Amino acid sequence: MPLLPTSAPSPISNVVVLGATGSIGRSTLDVVAHDQGKRLKVWGLAANSGWQQLIEQAREFRPRYITLADPDAAAQVDGQLRGTGVELLSGPDAVEQMVSAPEVERVLSAVVGAAGLRGTWAALEAGKIVALANKETLVVAGPLVMDLARRRGATILPVDSEHSAIYQALKAGQPREVKRVILTSSGGPFRGKTTRDLCEVSPEQALKHPTWKMGKKISIDSATLMNKALEVIEARWLFGLEPEQIEVVVHPESIVHSMVEFVDGSVIAQLSPPDMRLPIQYALYYPDRVEGPCDKLDLTKPHTLHFEPPDVETFPCLELGFEVMRRGGTAGAALNAANEVAVERFLAGEIRFLDIPRACRAVLEHHTFDSRPTLDALWRVDAWARQELFRWNS
Repeated sequence: MPLLPTSAPSPISNVVVLGATGSIGRSTLDVVAHDQGKRLKVWGLAANSGWQQLIEQAREFRPRYITLADPDAAAQVDGQLRGTGVELLSGPDAVEQMVSAPEVERVLSAVVGAAGLRGTWAALEAGKIVALANKETLVVAGPLVMDLARRRGATILPVDSEHSAIYQALKAGQPREVKRVILTSSGGPFRGKTTRDLCEVSPEQALKHPTWKMGKKISIDSATLMNKALEVIEARWLFGLEPEQIEVVVHPESIVHSMVEFVDGSVIAQLSPPDMRLPIQYALYYPDRVEGPCDKLDLTKPHTLHFEPPDVETFPCLELGFEVMRRGGTAGAALNAANEVAVERFLAGEIRFLDIPRACRAVLEHHTFDSRPTLDALWRVDAWARQELFRWNS
C-alpha cells in the first residue's frame, strides 16, 4: 500500500500542481478555489506550453512560482506577471527546484505521459506527499518509484478514481486479508461494438467518452481500453499486489469506481458520481475528509448498476496491460511509449484505430527486455519504442 503520512497535515498545505492547464490540473484548482484559503494554498504551477492559461491561473491563485517546459512559451511570459509577486522559473531544473522547496508539502502530479515521471521523481526525492494522477510514472518505473518513496520517507496518494477507490476500500481490512482488487471500466464510447464496427472509427468518434470529460490522450486510451491496461499495471506496483489479485469489470454508469474483495467474501466498494474533483480532494486533504464542490450521490432516487466482463477480443489493449504487469522490467516503458506515439498518429490520421494495439504489440515484442532496469535504461527503452512506433506501418 502507499506509505502514509507520519504526521498530521499543517493548517495550510502549500501545493504545487504539475500539469496545471490540463483537465486534472484545472479540476485541482477548482478544489483549491472552493477551499477559499482555509487549508490549501497554491505554491507553484507548471505547464508545458499553455502560457496564456497559466498566466490566468497565476493571476487568480498568486503562486510563488510558475514554470513552463517549452522555452518559447516561457519567453512569452516576460513582463506579463509584473506586480503580482509571481516568479517564472525556467530551465531544465525548474520543476525540481519548485517541488523541492521546503515550504511545499504536497505535489499534484498530473502531467500526461511518461514526461510526468521526472517531476514525480523529484518530488519523491524531496520527501513530499505526492498526489499521483500520472499513472505512467508507475507503468514505466513502478518498482523504482515505490522504492524511492520508501527510502525518502515520501508519500504516494492515488488520484486516479479507480486507485483512489481501492485505496479507500483497502482500509476495511489488513493487506494479508485481500483476495483481489477489481478495477471498474466504463467500457468507453465503443462498448458493445465488434472489431468490424471499429474498422473506420474516426478520432472525433473515439474522443466522445460517455461519462468522463478528459483530455485527448486519455480519451483515446479509454476508447481502446489502454487506459485500463495502464491502470492494471499501476495498481500492481502501487498496492504491492500479485498479478492474479487484479481483475477488471465493465461498469458503464461509472458510479462504482473500484472494489476490493477480502478473503471472507466481503466486497468493499467506493461509490460517487463521476467527478475527478473528489479523488483529487481526497488526496489533497488526506487523512481528513471535508465538504467539497462535488455533487453527492442521491440513493433515494432509482439507480441501476450494470457489471459485465470486458471484451478482450475487440479491445486487445487490456490483455497487453495484464501481460506487461506480469512481466515487469522494461515492458511497461516499451508499451507506454509505443502507445503515446500510436495515439498521436491516430489523432493525426496516420494510422487507424485498430492499428493502435497492433503497433503496441509489435513494439513490445521486439524490444530488448530487461527484468531489472535502471532509470536510465528505462529512458533508453522509452526513446527506442517511440522511434519504432513512428516507423511502424500497418
